[in-house]
Amino acid sequence: MTAKNETEDTKYRLDKWLWAARFFKTRSLATTAIESGKVHVDGDRVKPAKEVHNGQIIRIKTRDFEIEVNVLALSNVRRGAPEAALLYAETQASMSKRQSAKITGENEYAQRDRGAGRPTKRQLRDIRKFTHSV
Repeated sequence: MTAKNETEDTKYRLDKWLWAARFFKTRSLATTAIESGKVHVDGDRVKPAKEVHNGQIIRIKTRDFEIEVNVLALSNVRRGAPEAALLYAETQASMSKRQSAKITGENEYAQRDRGAGRPTKRQLRDIRKFTHSV
């Protein structure tokens, strides 16, 4: 058996590239994100089998982050994080947007501490007891 070398005629699918670049833990998560419109290539909504080429701009939006990257290298093989980081470079606009979101807490708008928000049944009883006894 011979090992398959990554040559020029190898096809690089978008879902495999996103998985290899470690944006998603599994390929099926990458496929789901692409199909639901969370991943755009050069501004267009695409399918999971879309071929990736050097120089393309990929915008990825997940629950935790929104990032725009420029494709620098191609791979279908998932390796360590330092090697995966060599596959792409984040754009300056994306970096500044993430920094401002970090400062303003924009991504944390839907998060709340346990107990904050609507009162529980017990808390409602205590509130009624307190307000009616006065």
